[in-house]
Amino acid sequence: MDTGRGSLSNGTCRVSLEEKRGQLIPNGGGHEADGLANGSAKVPYPPAVPERATWTRQMDFTMSCVGFAVGLGNVWRFPYLCYKNGGGVFLIPYILIAILGGIPIFFLEIALGQFMKAGSIAVWNIAPLFQGIGFASVVIVFFCNTYYIMILAWAVYYLVKSFSATLPWSTCSNPWNTDECVEIFRHEDCANSTANSTFGNLTCDELSDKVSPITEFWENKVLRISSGLDDVGTINWEMVLCLLACWVLVYFCVWKGVKSTGKIVYFTATFPYVVLLILLIRGAMLPGALDGIIYYLKPDWSKLAAAQVWIDAGTQIFFSYAIGLGALTALGSYNRFNNDCYKDAFILALINSGTSFFAGFVVFSILGFMAMEQGVDISKVAESGPGLAFIAYPRAVSLMPVAPLWAALFFFMLLILGLDSQFVGVEGFITAILDLLPPKYYFRFQREVAVAVCCAVMFFIDLTMVTEGGMYVFQLFDYYSASGMTLLWQAFWQCVVIAWVYGADRFMDDVARMIGYRPFPWMKWCWSIITPFVCMAIFIFHLVNYKPLTYNNTYTYPWWGEAIGWVFAMSSMLCVPLTFLYKIAKAHGTLKERWQHLTEPIWSAHHMEYLAPCTHMKGLASMDPGPDSKVIIFESVM
Repeated sequence: MDTGRGSLSNGTCRVSLEEKRGQLIPNGGGHEADGLANGSAKVPYPPAVPERATWTRQMDFTMSCVGFAVGLGNVWRFPYLCYKNGGGVFLIPYILIAILGGIPIFFLEIALGQFMKAGSIAVWNIAPLFQGIGFASVVIVFFCNTYYIMILAWAVYYLVKSFSATLPWSTCSNPWNTDECVEIFRHEDCANSTANSTFGNLTCDELSDKVSPITEFWENKVLRISSGLDDVGTINWEMVLCLLACWVLVYFCVWKGVKSTGKIVYFTATFPYVVLLILLIRGAMLPGALDGIIYYLKPDWSKLAAAQVWIDAGTQIFFSYAIGLGALTALGSYNRFNNDCYKDAFILALINSGTSFFAGFVVFSILGFMAMEQGVDISKVAESGPGLAFIAYPRAVSLMPVAPLWAALFFFMLLILGLDSQFVGVEGFITAILDLLPPKYYFRFQREVAVAVCCAVMFFIDLTMVTEGGMYVFQLFDYYSASGMTLLWQAFWQCVVIAWVYGADRFMDDVARMIGYRPFPWMKWCWSIITPFVCMAIFIFHLVNYKPLTYNNTYTYPWWGEAIGWVFAMSSMLCVPLTFLYKIAKAHGTLKERWQHLTEPIWSAHHMEYLAPCTHMKGLASMDPGPDSKVIIFESVM
């Protein structure tokens, strides 16, 4: 048997018996072959840097991906898009784009992390010239982590306020209420009467201009919203405490790495499903629930001809699958090398989309009840985003018996639903940063310190969002920094680099070495042609149909506010071309030589076992042993 080579059987790379016994060792400076006994090689000086952690159980990875990808967007965005874009008809473009774009990139990110055993930056050592993709994903996930936690802070605030006999947003007798506040009344009474009819000393025309107590609670108490972006106002200290509590929770979920994160997600990823089921049962028992569900699913086939329907489906897929943020790559990097990530990708995609569809029944059963109570059409109460979570749903809950119980349950679910998305996003950011640090800078408690610094920096940035003008700042981050355009740009370049620079067939071979079989060729076709085309088409549509940012359709942001937003967007999008130009300019030789040198992968130590016996690679060169030698040495550039 040739001790210098492994064997390839059934698409998998096997390691020879001598290799398994430890005869392949890295050629590190100062390593000696002393202590060889019985054909084994021992390294006398173990590295100070601990080996990369792996999931205790593979289910830890699955639950972490579910916790990260299944978030608030599944509950408050998908149901709204579904009813707006033709009900059940919306599932057709949604499923098609999931197959053409969502699942292939979802699988690509997880497989890439598992193969390279690195975070979102170091993973692009597979094509170093395009490492800007990794820098871009770190910028995006930093922005996302910074503003996303504000939703959790609002949920904590509502949760605390739910523990009262009378919900504070159900009456107009609070200090923050104005004279325009009026409690819920039955609109059908006005619909069946003339405009001059009076109800409670007010005519129907006067009632139409009034404001509900939940809207005033949201704007006057929670946000204390000012007149615009240039009117910062004072800090809301109650919200600062809620924000601080959220960051402390996130810190202790992340500080010990995947060993602790993998345990916490068992609760944070499953508990929301329990609450959603309870809310669905409760909602189905309410009058008007069936009308709401019919409104949610009623097909409107004419919508399929509208381009906006397809764009909304594509954007929702990229948002809900958490593509382009680098966190999926980080989670995949903690997998065992031989984990079947191909199967995982389909299971996780099914769970993600299934959760979105299921949440629609929960939301619209409640909205159907609310519409019947107020005597209005469901389209008048259906909202998306924070408007659904903090206005429409609390208003519906206030109409139920034992309202504080259902309010507390709902906002606790929101908190848990967003918490795992938040701390897994922070995990992805920390993984990328720590992977950049050279081993010589390693010190004890490095991770704990890095997580603390990261959380502290983001917390201080968040203080701008708990001022009276904070909602305008929040919308700037949400609209530009992690928008559909930035995620589509990321997805496009990921596919192009893997398919056309590294090679789609080559990466399929790498996947086969990991999982033991080649994935269906459909994945290769998607990476090469279909998915980049879909991403770029939606990207161009977004760019052509760009509309300036507004708040509540009433306040238009000033030009300098939009400029700040575009700085957020371009700070990630420019990482790819700028890094490309910098590396090309810094390299030596002709342009062809620079390209060849900078697109050659840089392999890590773990590739020695799995790849070196099967193929010749840059940075892994075998040295033929002499007749008396028992050691085969492989050199790695890392």
